[in-house]
Amino acid sequence: MKQLVFSVLLISIIGNLHVNAQTKSSGAKTPPAKKAPITKPRQQTAPVIRQQDIDEGKQLLSKSDCLACHKTDTKLVGPAYSDVAKKYPYTDTNLELLSSKIIKGGSGSWGGVPMTPHPALQHEDVKKMVTYILSLKAK
Repeated sequence: MKQLVFSVLLISIIGNLHVNAQTKSSGAKTPPAKKAPITKPRQQTAPVIRQQDIDEGKQLLSKSDCLACHKTDTKLVGPAYSDVAKKYPYTDTNLELLSSKIIKGGSGSWGGVPMTPHPALQHEDVKKMVTYILSLKAK
């Protein structure tokens, strides 16, 4: 992959040198480069929140050890689920990010207290748990 990128870059540089040499020898002036239009980053469309995933996520959370550190509306050791929902919109990117944090653990997003990793949880189950948590924003 690196060789391919290097080759494309090298060909581009050689091509530009050739064009610049021809332009200089012919006396033609190079027109000023056009500025790229300023565009807003694409907003990711939110996936559809399935009620079944919300219900299953809530059930999975109630059976887990998550409630030892988190509550729905009040901060305990970790943030309240409603605060997490306010901070993270329901997107595929955030589903993956938060699921990964739950499985791998982490610290720093909500202060200095680290979150214990939960490697025994299944990724699809954690996504449903996160779906439930992020659905609390609308409530």
